[in-house]
Amino acid sequence: QVDIVESGGGLVHSGGSLNLSCVASRNIINYDMGWWRQAPGERRKLVAKVLIGGKTIYGDSMEGRFTISRDNAKRMLFLRMRSVSPEDTAVYYCNVYNPYYDFWGQGTRVTVSS
Repeated sequence: QVDIVESGGGLVHSGGSLNLSCVASRNIINYDMGWWRQAPGERRKLVAKVLIGGKTIYGDSMEGRFTISRDNAKRMLFLRMRSVSPEDTAVYYCNVYNPYYDFWGQGTRVTVSS
């Protein structure tokens, strides 16, 4: 079991920036990691993921404004959000996974005001 705790969510004005982070309770070196988000009434969507080797993959319309990174030594995943808009309002979830396991945090809420 890997417990995951996200932080950094909150209220931000349109055009602003926000930094999300999550920390895992165990070594994450053998896991891919990602951020997903779920807006009210919508399905969960990929924001970005960073694989074991460091390759990053971004969801549709996410690259450029969002930057994902990881720190294996600290067991942490980060998401830097820039130029946010009300459409970015959602609960953001940290995901730690490999072919055998799939762990999720409880989410951190991001609200972007216009």
